[in-house]
Amino acid sequence: MSAKTPQENLFDLYFKYVEESESPTIFHRWSLIASVSALLGRSCWLPHGTNRFFPNMYVMLIGDPGTRKSSAIKGARKLLSHSGYETFAAEKTTKEKFLLDLEGLPETYGESNYVAKSGRRADTSKMLTPEDVLRNLDLTTDHDGTPREVFICADEFNEFAGSGNLDFLSLLGSLWDWDDELAPYKHRLKNSKSLAIYQPTISLLGGNTHAGFKSAFPIESIGQGFMSRLLLVYGESSGRKIAFPSRPPEELGTRICEYLKTIKTTVKGEVTLTVEARRSLVMIYGAWQPLEDYRYKHYSTRRFTHLLKLLMVVAAMRLSTEINQQDVVMANTILTYTESFMSKAMGEFGKSRNSEATQTIMTTLYEAKKPLSFEDLWKVVNRDLEKRDALSEILQSLLQAGKIQPPDPKAGKHAGFMALQKPLVTKALYVDYRILQETKGKV
Repeated sequence: MSAKTPQENLFDLYFKYVEESESPTIFHRWSLIASVSALLGRSCWLPHGTNRFFPNMYVMLIGDPGTRKSSAIKGARKLLSHSGYETFAAEKTTKEKFLLDLEGLPETYGESNYVAKSGRRADTSKMLTPEDVLRNLDLTTDHDGTPREVFICADEFNEFAGSGNLDFLSLLGSLWDWDDELAPYKHRLKNSKSLAIYQPTISLLGGNTHAGFKSAFPIESIGQGFMSRLLLVYGESSGRKIAFPSRPPEELGTRICEYLKTIKTTVKGEVTLTVEARRSLVMIYGAWQPLEDYRYKHYSTRRFTHLLKLLMVVAAMRLSTEINQQDVVMANTILTYTESFMSKAMGEFGKSRNSEATQTIMTTLYEAKKPLSFEDLWKVVNRDLEKRDALSEILQSLLQAGKIQPPDPKAGKHAGFMALQKPLVTKALYVDYRILQETKGKV
């Protein structure tokens, strides 16, 4: 355990730094968490049987256009970069180019001074594609024993990975928890060569809308390994309107960057658990109930792993490699709070043939300040549905699912449909919503 005790709380510092922002607090929180997880990379680990867990995480912010996902992601990336972190993935890539980035090979493929691993110069008669570079390399199963890492920080995730790219997503899923110190990760290329990457560590912070999410992830991806490794973080508009936000104090940004540098140099090696923390985690593991949403069936099987990864990040923010009871409460509260919105994050993805119209209706009702009549809703989705009967069927399904409230007959002309907000679970084990900024005074 580190002997150095921080005088400041990184969450508090960061929230103060971004306080004049329109992004929801939950987006800022997870942008910071994902950035710290990337900063740690493979420098610390938690033993788990014959395996080791590392703090790298896959996080995607989901919200309607204009919820300022990009602002939260870019702000965190900028601070991380200023702290000295460099291994960011390209903003737009292919699977082959991503592997080049991960191996640390040049992004500029046609420069005359580029020398391949074999010592032979690459063909510079034309600008080379990633595939050309890989063909020119003398690829063997040898490696230099240096772990490779990369942080995918993509506020427009679909621009980074493309739409429906299951092959690429499958690759990312395989690398989420890779750990083999004896053998590198091998990827066989189309030209029958194999690229060997030692101890690859991938972290991800992405942003998407519901429509973009549906484009990036085909229905069949629900049962794919990548989805169970992805934390979907839903955020609604903060309601803040800041026409001319002021620049955060430079001194505050400097303090955060120095804090990040200290985390990088201090938090190293095996992570341990206090007796009380271990006992609490055993109870959480045994008592936690899978999410009701069937689409998260595979996530539920990995929930405990997500919690352990988050715990390492939370402890690292104290400059410690020992997880204590306070860390357990903090991490489990953050994760439980995020899970309470996960169904909203996935929206109506994968549910019905009218899923897009249903998502539009729910988004409209969530944002509405008053009940909306059938006619109000028809104006919103009439271009998506052929008949008014289809809207009636959707509303009936939403009523049966307990997602909306029927019109109140006593309201007269003001009667209409309203979205039902699911209350936070306040009695879960080792959860205290009072420690979260956005729920203080509300629970």
